[in-house]
Amino acid sequence: MAKIIDGKYIAQQVRCEIKAETQALIAAGIRPGLAVIIVGEDSASKVYVRNKIKACAEVGFHSENYELPAETEQEELLSLIKKLNADPAIHGILVQLPLPRHLDENKVIAAIDPKKDVDAFHIQNVGKIMLGQYDFLPCTPAGVMKLLEYSGIDVAGKDCVVVGRSNIVGKPQAMLLLHANGTVQICHSKTKNLAEKTASADILIVAIGKAKFITGDMIKEGAVVIDVGMDRDENGKLCGDVDFDSCFDKASYLTPVPGGVGPMTITMLLRNTLSAAKLSMKQDIK
Repeated sequence: MAKIIDGKYIAQQVRCEIKAETQALIAAGIRPGLAVIIVGEDSASKVYVRNKIKACAEVGFHSENYELPAETEQEELLSLIKKLNADPAIHGILVQLPLPRHLDENKVIAAIDPKKDVDAFHIQNVGKIMLGQYDFLPCTPAGVMKLLEYSGIDVAGKDCVVVGRSNIVGKPQAMLLLHANGTVQICHSKTKNLAEKTASADILIVAIGKAKFITGDMIKEGAVVIDVGMDRDENGKLCGDVDFDSCFDKASYLTPVPGGVGPMTITMLLRNTLSAAKLSMKQDIK
């Protein structure tokens, strides 16, 4: 029977740490600031943005929210980013994805100052993650690592399988596991004998966007199973990429959906923004 990894509880513990560090930073004369930009009317994105602004207030950050119409031109968006890059009160800049189709996501991400790129999507930050010399980590993979750490799960020497190869989760997740001395295998839609691969994992991390795709017969007895998915089942109920019920008796640790990885993502965004503020202080000293 699996122990449930309570992401809400762990996120709250980490936020308490961030709040204490923020108060110390404010006392030293600097208040972490996050700017969030959303383009268009995507309802899910608006909910995410509201949650991010609320989380900033909770830990004592300064935050600015820019809601731009869907027809916003590329140059207008790049001009706003340029202004925020130069604003000393803003330490983190986040552009909510996806963007409307007429906007070039790659150019937009490239326009953000890498030292303010708290999503860690800029090519410079992606390269630093590869080398293990990073300032920031992508929020969801970093959240997964924090869940493992708080649960006392040592990655070193473990066989780790990541199902999914996205730039946002799968690829950076594999690198973080590797940096933690795990032996890592990445699986994806073209992987042959997928069930055989997932059943070999001591730590299985699933991020493929298919509801209840990983079932109990696809995991190893005693495996740690981390579900990054956020899907809807046949009844429209929120669920993950892992079939929770069939894996519950077989896994040693299991994350629920909701309440597992989700709460950690915004929490790690706060951690990145705090790190960016500290980074700016070091630059000022130089």
